[in-house]
Order: sequence, then C-alpha cells, then structure tokens
Amino acid sequence: MSKYIKIGKLAASHGLKGDLILEHHLGKKTTFKELKAIFLEEGKDNFMPYFIEKTTARSAEEVMIKLEGIDDKETARKLTPRPVWLTESDFQVYKNQSAPISLLGYHLLHEKTDLGEIIEVIEQPHQILCTILYQGNEAMIPVHEENLRDIDHKQKKVYVDIPEGLLEIYSQQ
Repeated sequence: MSKYIKIGKLAASHGLKGDLILEHHLGKKTTFKELKAIFLEEGKDNFMPYFIEKTTARSAEEVMIKLEGIDDKETARKLTPRPVWLTESDFQVYKNQSAPISLLGYHLLHEKTDLGEIIEVIEQPHQILCTILYQGNEAMIPVHEENLRDIDHKQKKVYVDIPEGLLEIYSQQ
C-alpha cells in the first residue's frame, strides 16, 4: 500500500474549462512534469487518483492544473477547497530539500530524546509547527530559529529545544 503525503490544496477553479489552481508547499516552482496523478481523499485513508492532462507553473506556490474528466467550471468548483496528496515516491521527486514540508518523516529530538516522527508540518509566518504523536496524543511542537539546534538530513532527525512545560500539556490529555 502506498503512503500518501499532503502537499497543499486545490484552492480555486479558474476559467470556464475546468482548470484548477493547486496551492502547494513543496518549496519550489514546479510544473509537475512527468507526474501522472494527484490524489484526493474520498474517505478515511481512501485516496482517489485524478489524472493530469496538463499543468502550468504560476509561482513558487501555485500551479494551474487540468485534470481528466473535469471539463467545466461547476465540476472544478466541487473539488475546491480540497487537500491534495502525492504518493511518497512522487513527493520525494518534487519536494525542495530546504522546504519545511521536507521534514515529514523525520524524527523530532529534544535533549537526545526521540519524541516521535513528524507527521504534519504547518507553516506559519515566523515558525513552523511540527505535529508528532507523543504518548498517544497529537502534539504540535513549534520550530523556529531560536529553538532549532540542528537538522541531520542523513539520519532524518530534527534537534530542538522545547519550551519547559509544553510536553506536559500533551501527556496529560
């Protein structure tokens, strides 16, 4: 079974022929050349492929995308706003190594203690929030220039100093 990674969302329809604007967090301008399909979640862990007819890069965060079978504005509008997922192998091809989303799958460490695998990355203006499973609960750990100690890309580890008391909040749920 493939693992899927959320890369952004279908933000809006564009024009009358079913084009869509895909906002992504891959950290680089891309046209998704060679990509065959994106995936939309139709139910819990049930991902439906939508095959790509053509794409055009608009900016580092946006791509105009035309999907097979989506031929008018009304049909396209039904797909917005919906999260967009890629298979893990496609994600590895299209992500920018320096983009925050590339930390998915890394382990978060505080004082040499492995707190868990990063399962979601939320970008905010002055920090990113890394979601991990900590003692069975989802915990959101802020990462910014003051608490980030190191990133080891080979070992897939992110070293941070976590504010005192933050982990206790998540262990008491």
